[in-house]
Amino acid sequence: MTDDRHRIRTTASYEAEPSEVGRVLLLYSGGLDTSVMLKWIQEAYDAEVVALTVNLGQPGEDFEVVRGKALNLGAVDCQVVDAREEFARDFVLPAIKANALYGGGYPLFTALGRPLIAKLAVDYARRTGCDTIAHGCTGKGNDQVRIEATIATLAPELKVIAPVRGWQMGRDEEIEYARKHGIPVKGGTEIAPYSIDDNLWGRSSEGRWIEDLAHAPDDDVFQLVTPPERAPDAPQVVQISFRQGVPVALDGEQLSLVELLRQVAEIGASHGVGIVDHIEDRIVGLKVRDIYEVPAAAVIMPAHAELEKLVGTIHQNQFKPGLERQWAYLVYAGLWWEPLRADLDAFMDRVNEQVTGTIGMKLYKGSARVVTRESPNAVYDQSLASFGESGGLFSQQASPGFIELWSLQSRMAYRLRAQLDEPGDELDPRAKS
Repeated sequence: MTDDRHRIRTTASYEAEPSEVGRVLLLYSGGLDTSVMLKWIQEAYDAEVVALTVNLGQPGEDFEVVRGKALNLGAVDCQVVDAREEFARDFVLPAIKANALYGGGYPLFTALGRPLIAKLAVDYARRTGCDTIAHGCTGKGNDQVRIEATIATLAPELKVIAPVRGWQMGRDEEIEYARKHGIPVKGGTEIAPYSIDDNLWGRSSEGRWIEDLAHAPDDDVFQLVTPPERAPDAPQVVQISFRQGVPVALDGEQLSLVELLRQVAEIGASHGVGIVDHIEDRIVGLKVRDIYEVPAAAVIMPAHAELEKLVGTIHQNQFKPGLERQWAYLVYAGLWWEPLRADLDAFMDRVNEQVTGTIGMKLYKGSARVVTRESPNAVYDQSLASFGESGGLFSQQASPGFIELWSLQSRMAYRLRAQLDEPGDELDPRAKS
C-alpha cells in the first residue's frame, strides 16, 4: 500500500477496513495473481495469511507443489482440501438432474465450483482463527459475486478483501512485483496466452484472441478436447446407466461418480466432443465470449435428458424445462444459497425418482448423439408404437371422437375469425367505414 492507486476503499458492509484485518484466509491457486496477493496482503495489511487450495479435479495440478509455494511465500499454513467427491455429489449431480445449461450452452462448471470453494473458505477461516477471506477475482467477472455472496450468507461475521479488484495493477506491474519479491512466475516474464479455469466438469479459456468475435478458435486453446478433425475416424458408442437420475455405470461397469465423470470426460475428449464457443450474458452487465471444453457434460447431460424424456409424461416434459432455466440462472448468478434453488431441487429429485435406465451415446468427430434407450420406467409401449397396431390401452376406433373434442375450441375460434374477416360484416371495422 505504497501509493494512492493501492489505497484500500470499501463500498459494502462485508468489505474489510485495514484496521479490521489481522489474519487472512486466502483462496490460493498458485498462479501469478494469488501468489502476488499472498505477499501483498502481508505488506498492505501487516497481516498473517493462511492459504487454502481446493482440489475440484483440476487435471494435471500438483497440489503439493502449490502448497510448498504458498509456504515459501510466507503463508503461516496452507491447507489443501480434496473436495472432488463433495463437488460431484452435492453440486454437479443436482446440475445433471436439472439438465442445467446457462444460455443454452454453458454447463456451469465454474459457477458450481465457486460456492463450494467459498463454503470451504468459511469453514477453514473459522477453524484457523481468520477474520477475513481474500480471493483473486476481478471486478468484471461473475466469480466475485458467487464467492462474496456465499461468504456474506454463511458467515456475516467474516470480512472480505479482493486485492486484484482494487489494487489496479496491470499484468506487467504484477510481474515486476513478483520479480522484486522473489515470486516464481511460470514461463519467466512471458504472459500466459489464456486465462484458464477448470475442474472435473469442464474447462474455460479467456483472453488473447477470444474477445475478437471475428477470430475463429486457434487450436492451441484446446488443451482438453481433441479438435474434431483430428479425432478418430471410427465412432464409439458408450452406454451411460442411471439410477434415479444418478449416473452409476459406464458400459456396464459400476463406478463412483467422480471416476465416471473422469472416464466419460476422457472418452468424450478423445472424440472431439464438448467444444462450446459461447456468447454469454454476465450478471455484471457484460456480454462476453468464452471457449469451453466440457466433454463429460456433453455426453452425460443429453443422455440424462433423453432418459428423463422417456420416463416422463408429456406434461412433465413440457413443464420442467422452464424450471431448469430458472435453476441454471440462479446458480450462474451466484445465488446457490437462494431458498428457491433448494425448492427446485426438491422437484428435480422427485422427477428423477423414475429416471433409471441406460442410454447409448454415439461419439464421432465432435458429435454426441443418442442411439439407444432402455428403461423399466419408460412411458412407452413398443407394440402400440408400431404403425397400424391397436390394442390394450389404445383403441384406434376411439380416435374420431377424440379429434372432434380436441379440435372443438380451435374450430369454433377459426370460424368466428373468418366471419369477422368477411367484407361487409357488421362487426368488421372496415364495414363501418
